Amino acid sequence: MIKKQAKRSVIKGKIYITSTFNNTLVTITDERGNPIVVGSTGMHGFSGTRKSTPYAATVTTENALKKAEEKFDFQVADVLVKGIGPGREASLRAVKASRIDINRIIDITPVPHNGVRPPKIRRV
Repeated sequence: MIKKQAKRSVIKGKIYITSTFNNTLVTITDERGNPIVVGSTGMHGFSGTRKSTPYAATVTTENALKKAEEKFDFQVADVLVKGIGPGREASLRAVKASRIDINRIIDITPVPHNGVRPPKIRRV
């Protein structure tokens, strides 16, 4: 016997876009931060160097947003962008092109305040 899950309505939430040099991850959460939809470029058939392309990021973001709209009635979001990969701008464009209202776009990329110790001076 399979239980049918009641349709959960999440109207407001957050969209986290993590863009690295090798991949783009999209996580859509409710207001408390519980994930409802997760997407990565590998989940949509991209592999190897094609995962890091702007096109792969666009496809991933569009599919995640479509799933959130259909399953959870998602409408209003804060967008939090992290990382400096090639899919960053493309996925932002995909969010803006969707029917979801954007409250604000926040950059949460970690910035080193001093970094690691430099290598010792090379003597030849």
